[in-house]
Amino acid sequence: MAEAITLGDGDQPGVGDVEDDNHWAHLAKKHWPRATKSKKIKPEIIKKEIWDVLEREAFHFRSLLVLENLQLLENYLWPGYNEASTNHHVLLIALIVTVKSRENLPVWNAFANDPERFSSFFRRVLSMSIDPSLSAPIRTHLLSYLLSAFQSLDNGLVRRECAPLVSISMWHNLASEAARERKFEEHGQLRRAWRAAAKKYEAADEEAKARLRFERSWLYTLLLDFVGRLYGASEGDLVYCEKFLEFLTDLESQLPTRRYVNSLIQDLNLLALIRISPMFNTQDNGLLRDLFALFRHFAHFPIDDNTGSQHSRAQSYERHCEDLARLQRIALRHFKDKLTVLALSNYGAIDQRKELEDFLIPLTDAELEEMCLLLGIRTAYPSEAKVQINRDLLMEIVMSAHENRKTFQETVRDLSTQPTETELYEPSLLRNETYNGSRPLAIPKLNLQYLSVGDFLWRSFILYRCEQFFEIRKYLEDTIKRLQPKGTDSAGSVHFDGFSKMALPITKPAILEAAPARVGHDQPAYVRAEITLNMSKLANAVRYDWDSLRQGDVVYLLAIESSEASRKLTNGHSKQSGEEAFGMLALRTAEVVQLLDESGRFIREPQPDQMNGYGSRPRIRRLIVNLDTSAFKADGERKEKGRPDVYESLNVIVRRNQRENNFKKVLETIQSLALSDVPVPAWLQEVFLGYGDPASATYVRLSNQLEAIDFRDTFVDWQHLVDSFPGKTVESEDKNLESFSPPYVLRHSTASAPAAQPRSSKKRRRDDAEPVLQPSKSVKVSTYCPPAGGPYPSDAPRLSCVRFTPNQVEAITSGTQPGLTVIVGPPGTGKTDVATQIINNIYHDFPTQRTLLIAHSNQALNQLFQKIVKLDIDGRHLLRLGQGEGDLETAESFSKYGRVESFLDNRAQLLYEVDRLAANFGAPGAHGSTCETAGYFKSVYVQPAWAKFWHVANDTNSCAGDIILAFPFHPYFQNAPQPLLPSEATKDELLDIVHGCENHTSKLFTSLEDIRPFEILRNNRDKTNYLMLKEARIIAMTSTHAAMRQQEIADLGFHYDNVVMEEAAQITEIENFIPLALQNAKDGELPLQRIVLCGDHLQNSPIIQNMAFRQFANLEQSLFLRLVRLGVPTITLDHQGRARPSIAKLYKWRYPSLNHLPNVLTELEYLRANAGFKYEYQFIDVSDYKGAGESQPSPHFFQNLGEAEYAVAIYQYMRLLGYAASKISILTTYAGQKALIRDVLAHRCKGNGLFGLPRIVTTVDKYQGEQNDYIILSLTRTRSPGYLRDIRRLTVALSRARLGLYVLGRRSIFASSPELIQAFELLLERPEKLMLTTGELFPASRLSTDEVEGTEMEGVEHLGQYVFEMTQAKVGILKREGNVSPHQKAEVGVADCKETDGERGEVKVEAEVKVEADHDSELDDIT
Repeated sequence: MAEAITLGDGDQPGVGDVEDDNHWAHLAKKHWPRATKSKKIKPEIIKKEIWDVLEREAFHFRSLLVLENLQLLENYLWPGYNEASTNHHVLLIALIVTVKSRENLPVWNAFANDPERFSSFFRRVLSMSIDPSLSAPIRTHLLSYLLSAFQSLDNGLVRRECAPLVSISMWHNLASEAARERKFEEHGQLRRAWRAAAKKYEAADEEAKARLRFERSWLYTLLLDFVGRLYGASEGDLVYCEKFLEFLTDLESQLPTRRYVNSLIQDLNLLALIRISPMFNTQDNGLLRDLFALFRHFAHFPIDDNTGSQHSRAQSYERHCEDLARLQRIALRHFKDKLTVLALSNYGAIDQRKELEDFLIPLTDAELEEMCLLLGIRTAYPSEAKVQINRDLLMEIVMSAHENRKTFQETVRDLSTQPTETELYEPSLLRNETYNGSRPLAIPKLNLQYLSVGDFLWRSFILYRCEQFFEIRKYLEDTIKRLQPKGTDSAGSVHFDGFSKMALPITKPAILEAAPARVGHDQPAYVRAEITLNMSKLANAVRYDWDSLRQGDVVYLLAIESSEASRKLTNGHSKQSGEEAFGMLALRTAEVVQLLDESGRFIREPQPDQMNGYGSRPRIRRLIVNLDTSAFKADGERKEKGRPDVYESLNVIVRRNQRENNFKKVLETIQSLALSDVPVPAWLQEVFLGYGDPASATYVRLSNQLEAIDFRDTFVDWQHLVDSFPGKTVESEDKNLESFSPPYVLRHSTASAPAAQPRSSKKRRRDDAEPVLQPSKSVKVSTYCPPAGGPYPSDAPRLSCVRFTPNQVEAITSGTQPGLTVIVGPPGTGKTDVATQIINNIYHDFPTQRTLLIAHSNQALNQLFQKIVKLDIDGRHLLRLGQGEGDLETAESFSKYGRVESFLDNRAQLLYEVDRLAANFGAPGAHGSTCETAGYFKSVYVQPAWAKFWHVANDTNSCAGDIILAFPFHPYFQNAPQPLLPSEATKDELLDIVHGCENHTSKLFTSLEDIRPFEILRNNRDKTNYLMLKEARIIAMTSTHAAMRQQEIADLGFHYDNVVMEEAAQITEIENFIPLALQNAKDGELPLQRIVLCGDHLQNSPIIQNMAFRQFANLEQSLFLRLVRLGVPTITLDHQGRARPSIAKLYKWRYPSLNHLPNVLTELEYLRANAGFKYEYQFIDVSDYKGAGESQPSPHFFQNLGEAEYAVAIYQYMRLLGYAASKISILTTYAGQKALIRDVLAHRCKGNGLFGLPRIVTTVDKYQGEQNDYIILSLTRTRSPGYLRDIRRLTVALSRARLGLYVLGRRSIFASSPELIQAFELLLERPEKLMLTTGELFPASRLSTDEVEGTEMEGVEHLGQYVFEMTQAKVGILKREGNVSPHQKAEVGVADCKETDGERGEVKVEAEVKVEADHDSELDDIT
């Protein structure tokens, strides 16, 4: 995936905007050159020089962003704010806060140290937001500020101001006392809360009472004003009303703000008022109607507003029936003459809008109003609402209150997971593409809190579907452009002047079969079609890709016409639809069933061509597909009405890369979860939804926490154990031993936390925490003698030698305990080692439990899995699912089929061992023929032999010699290290050896018993399913694989007890959730005991391409980040062992507690200087190269030729000095620059043995989780920092290097960005021109602390000339000695620039040119 697109990049301020020649920069230099605690501000400067200028520009976002960059808020507005400040001053603060929020920058830090002044400012904003004298645009800006505030309820400063605005006191504004009483009757605690609010008001002084009255009437006043604008709109009111609907939707979508607000909204009949308003019914106001639909969804969401419990479908229908029954009773009692039919009708006959309207027609206006009063419906509004009570309004109120509405599950069920041209070009989807932050969008947001698990799944489904359809549309449009459709030929078909390797022209598909609909469905069970692919003109590589289509892949069938034909049809007058503008008349998706060759034979695997060009070139492929059944049914209905047959016009088939084309399976997974009411474990429920005590899911709050833990090889020795618990006393439980060797069993001498007592109130409060006993200051330690493994070296356990730090031990302890563990791992702090140790402990301490291992990418998962393989874990219990298994650098295969083959291979070896045992006893027969016969042999020969031996050994009168004589397996263990039973050994020592021998034979037969099912099962699929369900105890897969296979895995009956997620902060929230639901519920909930999340929220978040989904909908939010924001306890690893301390200091400001492990302080490679460089890290200012800086050949495809040439020149220089190519990585911040650097490398280095290619050239986003000794980093941008203003990416970029980091960029750009000041402060302390040292070759003999003279490189041309001269000298040396010409390929071979793996993107090169030592001095003279 490419780097995230920064839409609106043209609005990003450049260096000229913050220099003196700019109006804003001049103003900043004059009035706020630096930050101060307080500042006297002149109102005329605020008004004339800032506000008026912005107003003339219509508050253009670019100007606001420049002012934010110039730190207007931090250095001027906030230090100068006081209660006497003008309204313009307040408005400017609100505007800058809104800009920060939109740009995902820290918003509330500036206010944190002065809560009293912030409270005063917030009150000013609230007062101005209901000031009718302010214009609609101004109030829209204020509303945007309030939106940011209510989206930041995790911030205590903001929460204190927002909470009173949505408290129960607002119920003073309900229509009547009777309306309040009805609410109180629903829940008894509501009356108590009401009385408490009343007592608070009565006890307050006059000033406080005025404040309380304002708080309880604020939202009510805003609502009335909103309704007034709907009915009496003026200029600017539409945008305001759209923003206000977004605000109301946000309030309704989180329980703390919804609890009392929803009752007020229902009392005001707001949905009915909006629906019949003139603004709503204006044709052009489509966005307003879409926002209303979203608001209505949340307003009617089936949840108890007080307790937060979601109503089941049965409960929702029961409540609906109660409302209808009440309506019928009132109709029969008060309007019997006119509404008898309504009163006696069944519910199904009166809960539809049209039918109910017909029943109410006989009532007069007065009678209709009387009915509303009897139903408890408000019929009077204040004058500022501008509402006229008429029949239309009353009818709408009654119908909207009693109509049968779709549940959110039914909404999800009815949405297609496969796109058509209509869905791709829906206006609501197109708005998402043009989003710039100025107006809201009608899509749900991922908030800090959710109403229920179903609500979370509904939002995730809608957003994931929108994002995937957006990507599909952009992909198809790009493919059509490449095909270049032109006018039709004589036969009427379109011809294509262009080419795309991902598309082929086709004739119309042949419909083979439309299966009858299944019971309960109205569409065919499946529709099978055949598509003929003409592959005769395709290149071999392209044809190979098409032959790689496999079952389940989704292909796209398009009906395309030329752009000229499209213009002729419209005659240049009518407006074209989006799909017509791109020539796409129709789109249908299909799922591959099988691919056949010309003879109708199934192509299992694509076959490479024969050598020397003599292989036959296949011409035709027959693709059998299943069409989208819902679209097929709709197409058939349109055809019956006389419309053209879509399938006759399909003329192009398009495929996508398999890694990007899994949307259908993932959408179906989310859809099925949303429909199934999947439960979350009870101990995790409230924390997942974002309510209650954030620490309630940690082990210290759970009643089932373990009293003692066997830490096995977690601790290296006793001193390591003592050092791991600073501030605690480590005591041996055995009073006779002060210390002893591992393994250690630890017992914290404290009572378990009491189980949570049921509260009288079910209301979930954020600060409602259960009391927890304080942990003891002592740790009790015991030990045991591990069972002997056996007499062979392979029987010895594989022990960890990692000396874990105290924080790592705390994380391992928490992860081994039941509950939720969140581990924050800054760069290089060993979170992967911690995760593997947690898995190791769980594996050995809980032999019946199974653990699911999840990671974001194959690369991260394989790194973790490879460490697990090295631990003392039986390989037969490991399983790696998914395509990335082939990249595992292990001797064995851990895929499903690889494990089955391994079992069968081991079977032969184990049965051979059984035959050896039979020879030991001289037992005749084929005991080692099968696992079954081996089992009989064990019971007849082996067990009796051991029983007889132990009878002798346990005799108190037996001696060591008796044990040696009685041992029955001397011949079998002849191949073990001898002597097996030393004659000089004591009896206890001999018994210990014998125990190991018994364990060895026991393990032999246990393994055969596990293999026995694979003898019985004949079908490979049955074998692999049995392996996954019964044998594997540690199962690893990527989050994407889990999302694609969720239903399939759950249907098998797969179960597991623990989930460990690596790089959890890089996984979207729905991908975090799906691995928790790969099994079916047991007793009404998922039987999970542990969830361990490892990640770093200060590094990259999930990459979302579209700005609307990324910024507005917050789709890049991970569960990890949300839990951190909610205050869930985290364990932060605080010692790094990756980078030199000087390099680690570049990002230490992000991790204040980060320290260093001893290895980076003492090992020579960290102390030694980088040969040829004066500094181990340096920022190099790269000026324009050939008169140009950054360029943009296509949107968001940024390149910088100067930096590309500079990066390659540094790489060449390092290679000439002897640095290994595999130790150098070149990173960049944009995919365009990556492509350019690869081009330059291909031109200057590829095929040249002196240089070769670096280990990898990739983007920063793709390199998270990776490291290398030396990093060359190209920042690319020369006009603005771009997305590097997101300091999470910069943190990743600066933390990849171990020994050397050389950053190429434009100093003036990055030095002027306030977010980057701390990061660049150290970088910019050193010279901005590359400083080299002469006379050195790798490795350097000097230390990094040694003072040395440097040679300054003036620019890329200077360095290029320098490298050229060095190269010429080296070539001369090689020629004189007759060595390999540098223009030939290196001995090991130089890899192509093409990425070898789609996820890792690595290019590994080993191309070392050996030069004799006596030639070094000659090269030294040149350098």
